[in-house]
Amino acid sequence: MELKLWTVVLAKIHFIDDITNYKKRPFYIYSKRGNDYLGYYISSHNNKDFETISIDNNDFYVWKIPMDSYLYTDKPSLINEKSIIKEFWKISKEKNKTIIKKIINYNTKAFFTEHNKFNINNTVPVSWKVFDEKELEYAIESILDCHWTEWRFNKQFEEKFAKFIGVKYIATTNSGSSANLLAFTTLMAKELKERQIKKWDEVITVAAWFPTTINPIIQNWCVPVFVDVDLETYEVNIEELKKALSPKTKAIMMAHTLWNAFNIEEVQKICTENNLWLIEDNCDALWTKYDWKMTWNFWDISTFSFYPAHHMTMWEGGALATNSPLLDKIIRSYRDWWRDCWCGTWEDNNCNNRFNWQLGELPKWFDHKYTYSRIGYNLKITDMQAAIWLAQLEKAENFIQIRKDNFDYLTKWFKENWLEEYFMLPKATEKVDASWFGFVLTLKENLSFSREDLMKYLNENKIWTRLLFAWNYLKHPAFIDYVEGYRVVWDLKNTDYIMNNSFWIWLYQGLDEKKLDLMILKIKEFLYGK
Repeated sequence: MELKLWTVVLAKIHFIDDITNYKKRPFYIYSKRGNDYLGYYISSHNNKDFETISIDNNDFYVWKIPMDSYLYTDKPSLINEKSIIKEFWKISKEKNKTIIKKIINYNTKAFFTEHNKFNINNTVPVSWKVFDEKELEYAIESILDCHWTEWRFNKQFEEKFAKFIGVKYIATTNSGSSANLLAFTTLMAKELKERQIKKWDEVITVAAWFPTTINPIIQNWCVPVFVDVDLETYEVNIEELKKALSPKTKAIMMAHTLWNAFNIEEVQKICTENNLWLIEDNCDALWTKYDWKMTWNFWDISTFSFYPAHHMTMWEGGALATNSPLLDKIIRSYRDWWRDCWCGTWEDNNCNNRFNWQLGELPKWFDHKYTYSRIGYNLKITDMQAAIWLAQLEKAENFIQIRKDNFDYLTKWFKENWLEEYFMLPKATEKVDASWFGFVLTLKENLSFSREDLMKYLNENKIWTRLLFAWNYLKHPAFIDYVEGYRVVWDLKNTDYIMNNSFWIWLYQGLDEKKLDLMILKIKEFLYGK
């Protein structure tokens, strides 16, 4: 008897070791293995200790069942074709889809529970993605949709993230670095008229940060103007920022360092008074608040990163936020092959005028969807990335609270043990409720040991550490070899001090007090001996 998969048969199901003892039960055929069939039995009894799916007469074609029943998706059975009495039920397409998805999810959870163990015994990793079977389930569901490029999960992402942070428009992209590139390039669009940033215009930033906050300025042939930062907060020095202004200044583009926020009130005031754009790199400061408002409430464009080390992840990915419909439209054009058309993937003719445009020197009636008005990129994400992020969103507030708790735990220990004798401890800018990313330690002057001594000891003892990104970016080969036009305001004294004396340890949501205590123990051993 050759049976179709994903149908129901009446079969003899053995429930105990005695092969002569069986019961007649409806049996859902899931796959075939030689002369045997793997599947799941259906019962009128719903045992709450197991994973089940309800089945009723609306789920079948032609044949009916005598009562509402339940398919046990976590109790697969293997039956021989000789055990099958007859085939008599064909399940509806929608119910089949639900059953198969449930079976896949159950097996995904079983695989995750059994095999996805990251052994960090006696190790404090620099970071690690924190997830469970939900991320895998969502990812698999997006694969089974067979769209793969941005589609329904991406749409949900943009809607939910916009609501999560309280903005009108979210555009996804493939990384936080791409988000920064798109943000700056957007401000060079001709549609912005007198506010358009042009080649050789100046943009104020800091040298003490990750290169991809600075690189878009250089890549668009503008002039970065570097100002110093304050120690302990590691944010821009406002007085130096004011000195950096010139008639050529068109924008400020800076990041919130590792958790904290720069003095947004002062920076926004400077931008307003001088008609400057503000691009806020929020890649490390998701959920940070300034004066009780989320940091992204103060900018023209804000960028986010969902790299695995960050507060939330989508494997790799990023996003841009704005409240301007014009900026959102330009962002999407630069991101999506620089098309003039604003239809999304899988959309056509939203303008109801697709074949009635005449732009540039193209003939009239030229397809608007394939008309290009910018020199842009393809920086979209896949729908699977968005699906993973949606599962992360369910955990976001807990992740953020764990990071804050870990920061408080370390701060309390350093202060109670008088270690401020050795280190400048991180502190938030005034009015900032920080969503902590890392715990920065800056060595004070005239100590008997160097930063490298301490970092080497910690890493040898499996306490992973990181420097504060590129500090100072002007000292790196890439900048020395390829950048000519730039300006430095006064000197970068604090930036250089941080470059030589600062490093950071981790706070990520996978660390518990046991791991924090191990990190503390190794720091004590280094300072005071075993």
